[in-house]
Amino acid sequence: MKTINMLSTADKVKGQGVGSAYLEQVSLVSEGLKSEYQVVVNKHVKSEIAHYHTIDLKHYFHSMFGNKNRANVGYVHFLPETVDGSLKIPGGAKDIFYKYIIAFYKKMDYLVTVNPYFIERLVAHGIERSKIYYIPNYVSTEKFHPMGKNEVNKIRDKYQVDREKFVVLGVGQVQTRKGVMDFVEIAKKMPNVQFVWAGGFSFGKITDGYEELKKIVDNPPENVKFIGIIDRSEMNNIYNMSDLLFMPSYNELFPMAILETMNCAKPMLLRDLDIYKDILKDYYLRGNDNEEFIKIIESIMDKKEEYEVARSLSEKGARFYSRDYVLEMWKEFYDMVYDEKVVNNYEKQ
Repeated sequence: MKTINMLSTADKVKGQGVGSAYLEQVSLVSEGLKSEYQVVVNKHVKSEIAHYHTIDLKHYFHSMFGNKNRANVGYVHFLPETVDGSLKIPGGAKDIFYKYIIAFYKKMDYLVTVNPYFIERLVAHGIERSKIYYIPNYVSTEKFHPMGKNEVNKIRDKYQVDREKFVVLGVGQVQTRKGVMDFVEIAKKMPNVQFVWAGGFSFGKITDGYEELKKIVDNPPENVKFIGIIDRSEMNNIYNMSDLLFMPSYNELFPMAILETMNCAKPMLLRDLDIYKDILKDYYLRGNDNEEFIKIIESIMDKKEEYEVARSLSEKGARFYSRDYVLEMWKEFYDMVYDEKVVNNYEKQ
């Protein structure tokens, strides 16, 4: 049986989407392709395919040694330009780190990006277009799904959220690029709405804008709750506790929170970024500035019909990114990689 060795340290830092994406992808492939591929995780074994989920230096060296017929696959979760606004790195170190990111990607035989928008970005960094493939993230409907009113009330009680309030949820690390400042400014102008942010400073003081953001987290407006980093097993409750996912991020790839929200059949309001257009089609509400965001929130919280329309868009998105759809993409990709890299190499020997 063909072996895929999944190599990652993504789950060592809590509260980051890369870790969630890694766990979901490994679970999906391990179960869905078990008749054709043996999937192992961080093992020192001979494998036909090595799938690197993180760009650790040890993974860079690992890709250089071992089975010469092995195919090395790199997962693209970020680029140098997406790190800006996330981490505060000194100038010299930043230049080195950014060069290393691209060097790692160039070292791979194949790259998988979760958003087709970033194919051109990778090419602009000097990476061959022919080795870049797009496969979206995936979220299990067993882990993320709608819950009943009684269950939701209990969750709101647990987090001390008024059962009758309209709840706007933000999800992600507390970073400048996530639009946390806008989230809070909008909350100030909507005192009758409860705003909740799930996420924290996963990378501590090197988080971009840490000092300013920390002051806000420690002393938020009365209608804003920062509930910190939540274990993924609890996040289904958090989504169901809310009425709307609001992510005013300035830079993203394909946030797991979006797929999780769609599975929970909750409406989504996102900043109108080019990166969403190919992957989210018409599954979400969009705005460009705080005034637009406020108008959109008001329009769905006061009118049941508009809310139901917005909710149905998320349900439509969840059906599109189904298990079978994404699993088939991974099967086709791994089969292609195996035939092109492994089989062809053996035939040439």
